Amino acid sequence: MALLEKISTRNDERSARLAGIGLMLAGVCFFSLGDALGKFMVKTYSVGELLLLRAVVSLILVTPLIWRSRHAFPRMSRPAMQLLRVALSIAEIAAFFAAAVYLPLADIITFYLAAPIFVTALSAVLLGEHVDARRWAAVGIGFCGILIALRPSSGVFDWPAAIALGGSVGFAFLMVVTRSLRGTPDIVLASTQFLGTIVFGAVAAPAAWLTPSPRDFGLFLLAGGLAVLASLCVNRSLKLAPASVVVPYQYSMIIWAAIFGYIVFGDVPPVATALGAAIIIGAGLYIFLRERNLGREETAVNPPA
Repeated sequence: MALLEKISTRNDERSARLAGIGLMLAGVCFFSLGDALGKFMVKTYSVGELLLLRAVVSLILVTPLIWRSRHAFPRMSRPAMQLLRVALSIAEIAAFFAAAVYLPLADIITFYLAAPIFVTALSAVLLGEHVDARRWAAVGIGFCGILIALRPSSGVFDWPAAIALGGSVGFAFLMVVTRSLRGTPDIVLASTQFLGTIVFGAVAAPAAWLTPSPRDFGLFLLAGGLAVLASLCVNRSLKLAPASVVVPYQYSMIIWAAIFGYIVFGDVPPVATALGAAIIIGAGLYIFLRERNLGREETAVNPPA
C-alpha cells in the first residue's frame, strides 16, 4: 500500500511538473505574441498611447483579483521602493516598444535575455550577495555575447540597440528591486505597475494621440488581455513546478521572437544576433544552474528546522 501511495505521489509530481512546463511555454508564447502585436501597433500609434490603453485593459481584467486582495494594499511596505519599482517597470517597457519601432523583435529579445546576467552583477554590488568566480566568468562571457549582438564592427553605434540594451539594464534593476520587495503580494506588485503605466500613458499619450479605429481598438484589448494571460500562466507555472524546472524554458522567447518577426514583419535575424543570443543564453543558463546547485548545497549543510 505504501509503495502504491509513493508511486501515486511521484506521478502527481510528474504531472504537476509537466503542467508547469506547459504553462511556462504558453506564457512565454503569449508574452511574445503581445510583443509582436505591440511592435505592429507602434508603427501607427505612439508608445505612450500603446502603454496607456494596454495597461487600462490589463488593470480592468485583474480587478477581481485586486478586490479579493484589497486588504493587502493598506499594508504595503516600503512605499519609496514600491514607487522606484513602478518607475523602473515603466522605463523598461517604454524602452522595449521604443526600440521596437526600429529593431526586429529577435534583436530586442536578445538584449532582454541578458537581464539575468545584469542581475547577477547588480546583486553583488547593490544587495551584497556573494558571487563566486565561476559566475563572474559567466557574466563576462555574457557581456561578450552582448557585444557580438551589438555588431560594433559596423562602425556606427546603433542608438535603437542602445535603447533596447538600456531597457534590458532597467529590467535587471527592476528584478533586483522586486527581489528586495519579495514580501509584497503578487497582485499588489502587478496592479501598482499597471496603475503607474496608466499615469505615464495619460501624460505621454495626448501629445501624439490618434483615436483608434474599431479594429485597432480590438487589438489594444487583445494586447492587454495577452499581458494578463501571460502573467497568469507564468505565475501558475511557478506554483506547480520548481523554478529550476520551468524558468529555463523562458529562453524559448527568442524562438518565438524569430518566428513572429519573420511571419509578421519578414525579419531574418543576422548571424551576429543569433550567435550573441546563443552566448547570452548559455551564460544565463549556467548562472541559473550554478545558483540552483549552490542553493542545494546550502540546504544540505544547513537543513531547515
